[in-house]
Amino acid sequence: MAGCRELELTNGSNGGLEFNPMKEYMILSDAQQIAVAVLCTLMGLLSALENVAVLYLILSSQRLRRKPSYLFIGSLAGADFLASVIFACNFVIFHVFHGVDSRNIFLLKIGSVTMTFTASVGSLLLTAVDRYLCLCYPPTYKALVTRGRALVALGVMWVLSALISYLPLMGWTCCPSPCSELFPLIPNDYLLGWLLFIAILFSGIIYTYGYVLWKAHQHVASLAEHQDRQVPGIARMRLDVRLAKTLGLVMAVLLICWFPALALMGHSLVTTLSDKVKEAFAFCSMLCLVNSMINPIIYALRSGEIRSAAQHCLTGWKKYLQGLGSEGKEEAPKSSVTETEAETLVLKDKQELGGDCLLRTSSIHSPMLSLADSANRQDVRPHCPEELTWWCSVRRPISLPNKAGQSTLL
Repeated sequence: MAGCRELELTNGSNGGLEFNPMKEYMILSDAQQIAVAVLCTLMGLLSALENVAVLYLILSSQRLRRKPSYLFIGSLAGADFLASVIFACNFVIFHVFHGVDSRNIFLLKIGSVTMTFTASVGSLLLTAVDRYLCLCYPPTYKALVTRGRALVALGVMWVLSALISYLPLMGWTCCPSPCSELFPLIPNDYLLGWLLFIAILFSGIIYTYGYVLWKAHQHVASLAEHQDRQVPGIARMRLDVRLAKTLGLVMAVLLICWFPALALMGHSLVTTLSDKVKEAFAFCSMLCLVNSMINPIIYALRSGEIRSAAQHCLTGWKKYLQGLGSEGKEEAPKSSVTETEAETLVLKDKQELGGDCLLRTSSIHSPMLSLADSANRQDVRPHCPEELTWWCSVRRPISLPNKAGQSTLL
């Protein structure tokens, strides 16, 4: 409460521009300030450039803009770009240059930082749900995840993130409630509520990706047990090992970049923090910036379609600079190396079995037939996220006898 009285006296003079209580949070030494300035500038600039490149490649390609998976990746890139710029600038201004603002301007800044990081985590959750739906409902994936539904989900997520993040600006401040030891003007009860919300988002991400990996492993085991011939070793490697590496990388990055800062936030709610702990929190906060820098590599730059779009843009610019102009049509590339390898194995299966392994003529009606015209023998892979392209390619109907003696499909 003493801090609140000081704040009221300060805000009552000179339009609140002398924000003395803020100085209690400016605890970095000169050497630490230099380190913060260098790290924030370099990481913020690199992260902003990466995410702008991803946004440009997605928005400039009509083919990518039509796919819901890339809308979620574009939302993630947009949130990470805003987080990189807003967080890096405000963090350096506050901790290095000791910049002071009026009460409302400061709450607007901290609300903007909170909104961008919250929207980034929300985009990660939507991306995880997209992969979950592709794995669990491959025949109806395109009908379930349409472009319109993806835009509605993104709109709801961004509005909810903004509403939660700007609650302090709307009046939920720490007077008369106890103030947070890590964030000026932010009450502990609001910080607790935000931590619970973020914990729910992370729990959803971890559960969804864990279920995706378990489901993929279960499917490979079912194929190996019930089919006439074993699934090729390379198929199991592509499905289990590659998917496990990708999802393991996702989980590791999330935990390393977010857990230290979130743990210190939770610790600040139950005890008084020393200056050493506050200094550690300042550097742990920059790990969230590292996450925004790594996300484009994990979710976008590893995509074959985005890399192909980047190569096409570079080729066009090179021809333009050489005076030849960017002529010629964009050739639709394969989604990934995984898809190319999958098609190679499917061709081998056709040669060995004497028929189409995806659209086999039998008395059992495959649920995959609903995605394409079986008369034209088209490839019925749904437009899955790239990590799951191989699973969608090798999935075949399996007839299993149930207790009643009837056949069921896997």
